Amino acid sequence: MLNVNEYFDGSVKSIGFENSDGKVTAGVMAPGEYEFGTSEDELMKVTSGELIVKLPDSEEFQSFPAGTEFKVAANKSFQLKVEQATSYLCIYG
Repeated sequence: MLNVNEYFDGSVKSIGFENSDGKVTAGVMAPGEYEFGTSEDELMKVTSGELIVKLPDSEEFQSFPAGTEFKVAANKSFQLKVEQATSYLCIYG
């Protein structure tokens, strides 16, 4: 039922599940810089901390503090800067 994922030598960890609403992951990122690719549309909700994000086709990083969200289309990549431990919820599709 639960899928545990670990990226960047354990600096990013998530637990994924599926229910009647679809596929979801909840995770935590340690401070650092990361780049992720998408295989489907993603809605990222920052639940604690802050993600500083360079979205696809953007030249600049934007701040997304707790309580905000952003979308990334399928088959794109985006860059993240994390200055403090941050949690997120990712909804797919």
